[in-house]
Amino acid sequence: MKKQKSPIRKAVFPVAGLGTRFLPATKAMPKEMLTVVDRPVIQHVVDEARAAGIEHFIFVTGRNKGVIEDHFDSQFELERTLSERGKKRELEMLSRDLPGAGQTSFTRQQTPLGLGHAVWCARELVGNEPFALLLPDMLHHADTPCLADMMDAYRETGGNVVAVSPVPKEQTHLYGIVGVASSKAKVSAITSMIEKPPRGTAPSNLHITGRYILQPDIFSILANQESGTGGEIQLTDAMITLMDEKKQPFHAVRFDGDIYDCGSKIGFLLANIAYALARDDIGPALKDELNKLL
Repeated sequence: MKKQKSPIRKAVFPVAGLGTRFLPATKAMPKEMLTVVDRPVIQHVVDEARAAGIEHFIFVTGRNKGVIEDHFDSQFELERTLSERGKKRELEMLSRDLPGAGQTSFTRQQTPLGLGHAVWCARELVGNEPFALLLPDMLHHADTPCLADMMDAYRETGGNVVAVSPVPKEQTHLYGIVGVASSKAKVSAITSMIEKPPRGTAPSNLHITGRYILQPDIFSILANQESGTGGEIQLTDAMITLMDEKKQPFHAVRFDGDIYDCGSKIGFLLANIAYALARDDIGPALKDELNKLL
């Protein structure tokens, strides 16, 4: 008889970063609120989590991030104005995107000590249950949401699950890389893990794409985690400890869609084009205009 897996109900979104690569645009507006077409980057990632069945959305914020909290709240004055003007479609859209009462929580990362520290800041809100972690900078574009594929894998494997995707071998030193039992399989056991390996030493070309399902044991490891690459508390280092010392299983789920790093200007621009082209209402017209430019 299979052991019952604890359901994944909560997702953590680290949104405390300063967004310095997008200054001056991010001087007064969080980078997560920059729009890809007509939806903030963070909304796209929350959409992915919701489509996968997540019920509670936990945001790890920093200074000047209050607008994110406002975005996921109702705005009476706007809704009243839209109602008075008969803007039913817009009202329905706002209602559809709004999380239910008590479904969002916010906590602060007072000091920018790295991704591992940001995750640790969510420990009291997550509690003693497995959770999803989604990095808002990384948009995963596919017919099936990345986290939904990971949920399917988790129901079979349990343990910890990480989304991966291939990168050119000459770029592996830029990413967290995993070694797997089968590099071609959709789901495979992870055999090794390393953060930004020196050139020529990576166990594969599969990089961690910013989507995770983690067991709560990670929090006790992060509490005592020493600084790693870049002088920050690295999540990958804690996952290595969880896998090697605590003997917890990790599985990789290969993501076959497109990934756009919205923390970079090129990635952000490409995301806008790709998401717009995929829409029936503006895609054809945009394609015509792009052909004129090119």
